[in-house]
Amino acid sequence: MVVGILKLTLYLPENHSLKGKRGVIKKIKARVANTFNVSIAECDAHDLWQRAVLGVCMIGPDAAYIDGALRQVVRFVDDLQVAELGADEIELVHI
Repeated sequence: MVVGILKLTLYLPENHSLKGKRGVIKKIKARVANTFNVSIAECDAHDLWQRAVLGVCMIGPDAAYIDGALRQVVRFVDDLQVAELGADEIELVHI
């Protein structure tokens, strides 16, 4: 079994409040969760208006499949064009 973990940093340069940030993050989380079979949560930079860090997790039997699926999540979030994509880190843990 393989656990895939994606840490995705997003920048929201046009945002000027935590309320606005919450709206953008909520939209991203809902679209990703409905499109892919993953768990997603905001995991860092909670009090910063113009930056968000999302954690995405997926479990499966094959490392190549998990890696490819998490890379699709990165492309999907980038294609939404509601936030600028920053760094993305994928870690695979074999259990």
